[in-house]
Amino acid sequence: MDFSIPAEIQTMRDTILDFVKTRIEPKEAAWFRYDEEEYPKCAEDHPEVVALQAEVKALGLWAGHLPREAGGLGLSVMHYGLLNEILGRSYFAPRIFGSNAPDSGNAEILWHFGTEDQKERFFWPLQRGEVRSFFSMTEPDVSGADPTYLETAAELDGDEWVINGCKWYSSNANGAGFGIVMAKTDPDAPVHTRYSQIMVDAGTPGLKLVRPIPVMGHTTGGGHWEIEYNDVRVPASYLLGPRGSGFAIAQTRLGPGRIHHCMRWLGQAERAFELMCAYSTQRHAFGGPLAEKQTVQTWIAESAAEIQAARLMTLHAAWKIDQLGAKEARIDISLIKFSVAKMLMDVLDRAIQVHGGLGVSDDTPLAFMWRQGRAARIYDGPDEVHKMVVARQILKEQSKKLAARS
Repeated sequence: MDFSIPAEIQTMRDTILDFVKTRIEPKEAAWFRYDEEEYPKCAEDHPEVVALQAEVKALGLWAGHLPREAGGLGLSVMHYGLLNEILGRSYFAPRIFGSNAPDSGNAEILWHFGTEDQKERFFWPLQRGEVRSFFSMTEPDVSGADPTYLETAAELDGDEWVINGCKWYSSNANGAGFGIVMAKTDPDAPVHTRYSQIMVDAGTPGLKLVRPIPVMGHTTGGGHWEIEYNDVRVPASYLLGPRGSGFAIAQTRLGPGRIHHCMRWLGQAERAFELMCAYSTQRHAFGGPLAEKQTVQTWIAESAAEIQAARLMTLHAAWKIDQLGAKEARIDISLIKFSVAKMLMDVLDRAIQVHGGLGVSDDTPLAFMWRQGRAARIYDGPDEVHKMVVARQILKEQSKKLAARS
């Protein structure tokens, strides 16, 4: 591997870092207050956010996850990962740079699997940031770790799909223009070809936003919504890709998507690390600054080592996807998914501890980052599933080596 960063990518990183630090981070507190005070309005649609999006487009840094022909930057997984390391510093940065989840994943699969009519109706408005979208997969009565048991169903009635079921954690549904729902379309087919992905306009009769799921006291913004589908009728042409390809389509967004998430978690950890170091030099207790205390020094050293290790692992996984494809990098992706999520929480915990009472307040971004970060060990596959995948593959390879020696 070549560890140097191309000049073009480094220039982008420098530009994005300056933009995030000077134009976004100072406004975060005000936007979070807007979420609280103006709910159900969403700060992701705030006029200031929309204005900043226009500036990002003018800088030529919009929608970095997409190929050039789709209006994106056309970057490799590793190079886009290097940009995500900066975007991850702020909750609002991905939205302002046109690459927030689930919009980014929805845009990717629409671009790869959508018809020209679907692209015109759904992809291009999403790509331009004119609408937001949600992704309805997880269900309250089914383990998200094993989606082969999803119960929401869609039946073809003439030239319409009729959708029935209940979803939750349909993030970003508040104010979204449309969603993509995973539904069982072929109940008698082999398990991994039973499901399809279908587009649904937000205002379709029968689609009910039940409630935003309270997550550690947070319900505002785009939210994590529980949604009921009661005889929701959509045109048959809203089927995304071939019938029964729901899981196959989902996999195309998960591998690179986990790289993007891990790099954004690194950005969060790096920001928390900076805050910890700065506060430890300013805060005095027991005769001197906290930075002189051995325990704090140990936390700083451990955090620096863990961040660097996680960064190198993630970039290696991204490099492997670029060289060999996501399938060949499956184990590397699982390794970073659970290890980087743990690193993030460990660094955040130390930063909060150094800040003391200030750290658990909302006067710094640390408490919000911790609330957001804790979910990293659950979504995109819980840690335990990824550890199981890694362990099984390692044991399989070891068994082959032992057999060969025998």
